[in-house]
Amino acid sequence: MNTVVSILIGILLFSVIIIFHELGHLVVAKKNGIKVTEFMLGMGPKIFSFTKGGTVYAFRLFLIGGACQMLGEDTDSKEEGAFNTKGPWARFATIIAGPIFNFILAFVFAAVILAILGYDSPMVVNVKDGSPAATTVFTNVDDPNDTVTGMQVGDIIDEYEGKSYSLSRELTYHFVLDKMGTEPFDVVFERDGKKYKGTITPLIVRKYLLGFTYAATDEPCKITELTDGGVMMNAGVRMDDVITSINGTAVASGNELSKYLAENPMDGSAVTLVIEHKGTPKTYTLTPEFSESCVSPRYYDNSVGIYFDHNESRISANPLQIFKYSFLEVKLQISITIKALGKLVTGQLNLANNVGGPVRIVSELDNTIQESKDDGILYVFLNLLNFAILLSANLGVMNLLPLPALDGGRLIFIIIELVRGKPVPKEKEGLVHAIGMVFFLVLMVLVLFNDIRYVFF
Repeated sequence: MNTVVSILIGILLFSVIIIFHELGHLVVAKKNGIKVTEFMLGMGPKIFSFTKGGTVYAFRLFLIGGACQMLGEDTDSKEEGAFNTKGPWARFATIIAGPIFNFILAFVFAAVILAILGYDSPMVVNVKDGSPAATTVFTNVDDPNDTVTGMQVGDIIDEYEGKSYSLSRELTYHFVLDKMGTEPFDVVFERDGKKYKGTITPLIVRKYLLGFTYAATDEPCKITELTDGGVMMNAGVRMDDVITSINGTAVASGNELSKYLAENPMDGSAVTLVIEHKGTPKTYTLTPEFSESCVSPRYYDNSVGIYFDHNESRISANPLQIFKYSFLEVKLQISITIKALGKLVTGQLNLANNVGGPVRIVSELDNTIQESKDDGILYVFLNLLNFAILLSANLGVMNLLPLPALDGGRLIFIIIELVRGKPVPKEKEGLVHAIGMVFFLVLMVLVLFNDIRYVFF
């Protein structure tokens, strides 16, 4: 039953995001005098329709997505109002409006969350004893005689590694996506209305690792993060799998695993683990890899010793801050998507484990719902909105990629037209987009197969 609800919610989210994308094309096409033959909500047989302004607005049986069909978009039409008869800038604006509307929708969703919860300031929620953050001397930027030793809970990060930060999520994404350096760097933080600056030398972590992160709580030891190319990921372990035993010692919780590892640190010898995947136990014998680097798992910088938590650092936002931080949230999601794509292309991220389609997305959506339902319906709603921000921004970026059949591919042909002074023949452009469509259909089948393998096996 829970899965059915998640599927229905997933379809609803997808539909809203895609329809808003198509609405962007519709609005700008109408503004530019382009004839939209049909604007459809859903797919399949038509169940209801009406005509207004020369456009058929149709509601179809399966409420999955939608489409905006423009006269002359894929054909060489001579009719008045045809897409292909308009100037390049009118066509450019109409095409790019879809992705822009996705970013606008993400902005609206972010504004709703900020209005209810406030923004997550980059506030330190914990400082590890003896860490660089706890022992570095910081100087008041306005008074050289005012110094403090170590950061404290409640300090607000202003600059970190030469970059300014306004949200704790910016920092945690930085820790996840960017390779941490080993060179000293400056940190500026605010305390009691004063700004302090100091140079922190990261702690180089030298130890044997299996490449996973877990929550050190009294709950079952669930794997929350896997390092790309790490020992565990290469062995086929999945996120959300549960560790129940290590070297013959049962572990009922994350805290018990922490206690075991503190008493028995890994030294390069093979480790035997019993790990449950969807309730089915499997025994793994894994050899840890030696690591000599600054390790920075999600939510904290382990090499420095400071910790953040989005939920513990919320501050009420006024209308101006809602606007500012909503814009920043969308910018952040766009940046994350672009960085992730770059890492996929260069092989820094594993394609099979980091690219998902509808099945994987619904699975993640179901996890989001299950993890937040104990906090009440409001938090389920807000977490779904957060999920929708990611999807909408992601769809906007993906559609702008300069690939055939995508909006970005169509924009490339318009740019070529602007450069050479005449359009590419419609039949040639159509052939390129047709080849691109075949490629994407094959890719969708492969992604679906990978989704099923990842989620169900």
